[in-house]
Amino acid sequence: MSVPLTMRIDIPTPDEDAAITAAAMADPDNPPLTDGELTQFRRPVGRPGQGLPKVSTMVRFDVDVVTAFRSTGKGWQVRMNEALRDWLKSHSPA
Repeated sequence: MSVPLTMRIDIPTPDEDAAITAAAMADPDNPPLTDGELTQFRRPVGRPGQGLPKVSTMVRFDVDVVTAFRSTGKGWQVRMNEALRDWLKSHSPA
């Protein structure tokens, strides 16, 4: 059995849509969701905002330093930033 590569979507006519809506409204066991209920299923788009904005910059580090952080896996740049932030707590960058 072959599977079609594309799927056809039939959009109901206004009359068909009205009939579908009327049938759904008449079903006491499964009424349509309200707009408020539908918004509960929506997820926010994009990454969550952070308190401090990030700045893009070009920085050069020694290979062994970058290799050590990269070896820790996904999120290594965040951990590198946290290590620099921790260093700033006890040192002056000047």
